[in-house]
Amino acid sequence: MSDTEEDSLSSESWPINEDWLIEVLKKHHEVRSGIKITDFKVKQGCHDGVNNLSDILSVSVAYEFQEADHVASKHLDIVIKLLPQDPFSRFFVTEAQFDLREIKFYTSILPDLLAFQESAVAKEDSATILVSVPTCFYTQYAPAISPSQGSPEPPESILVLEDMRSLGYKGANFTSGLTVSQTESAIRAIVAIHALSLGLKLKKKVDVNEKYPFLFQTTRATESYQQLVEQGMPQLTKFLEGKPGYENELKALNKIRTKTKELIETLLQPIEPMGLITHTDFWCNNLLFRAEGDGTDSCIILDWQMVTYSRPTNDLALLLISSIPSNIRRQHGGRLLDLYYNLLKSYCQKLDIDVEADLGYSRNKMELEYRQSELLALLLCIGSIDIAIGNPVAEQRLLDVLRDFNEEGILSMDECI
Repeated sequence: MSDTEEDSLSSESWPINEDWLIEVLKKHHEVRSGIKITDFKVKQGCHDGVNNLSDILSVSVAYEFQEADHVASKHLDIVIKLLPQDPFSRFFVTEAQFDLREIKFYTSILPDLLAFQESAVAKEDSATILVSVPTCFYTQYAPAISPSQGSPEPPESILVLEDMRSLGYKGANFTSGLTVSQTESAIRAIVAIHALSLGLKLKKKVDVNEKYPFLFQTTRATESYQQLVEQGMPQLTKFLEGKPGYENELKALNKIRTKTKELIETLLQPIEPMGLITHTDFWCNNLLFRAEGDGTDSCIILDWQMVTYSRPTNDLALLLISSIPSNIRRQHGGRLLDLYYNLLKSYCQKLDIDVEADLGYSRNKMELEYRQSELLALLLCIGSIDIAIGNPVAEQRLLDVLRDFNEEGILSMDECI
């Protein structure tokens, strides 16, 4: 759902036709008939060239809808997420169930969070806990059928979401990083999910992993992230060897290199009672922003393929380490942590939860956990190091993080975790 699009596709490129679109619109309007397609266009969409977990199509539909006493002309812009056409990427996605996980977020987790909010929060306050994700119009999922179960059938996965670009939202620029206002809006967006999932767990006495078995489980997530770190660490080592003055940082990284799998697994584990639903891939390329008239920004969170039961600080640390310029991180980091904590406390109060008195979760305790999450965020960034290498601005941001982490003791924290 970026601004990048290719030329229009013919309907033969993928079987999007009038009949299929009518079924999507019927589900959207909750009707069985009365819809007529007058025009539709299909374009290839992408996530600024960094997403290999799905193929994305952008579809614009004009249609007529039979309302009570007249026929209304309507228009809808949607994004369709499909399994990758590349066989290797398709296997990677389906084997790890990234596609199923995102579909289940929209069809299972999100409805539960919204229903809990409606039951737990006074109507006049409910709008203040704004869940900022695209509207889901349609999903379809079918796992592959192996030959032993009959004739082989390929997997099928379809997710249809509202195209937020039609509402003025745009992707962020990774090179320049997020502004302070954009960062604040991203924090407001993720803390709503965190607070509602924590409230659902505590107030409804829900075992989150049992209720949502499709979540990215710690063991499996650790294996996936460790593979990426093993690929990225040699690239980072070679890069640092060519940068005079970073010998201490390189030495510290080499010291923890043999412990990264253990560290990832430990840091992904929630610290109760603050275990809750996390995005776990919370960085700028999975966010859309829109400037509002009051000088603030609003944020929409995309791409829930890695949704996990984990620590809230893991999302916060990955955002601040990967996606904001060094000067903003250094100058505003403490205030941004304050913003997150105060919002979490405020939202939980609306759910009749006192995070300090009931859960013993103080601002100081959050910061201690955040420092650990910074190490996890760095390891995840190393797993995606190819995004930064070759980009001078992103390279310097990485070097700044390594320098700061070494001076602050984050790189030697493995001994006390």
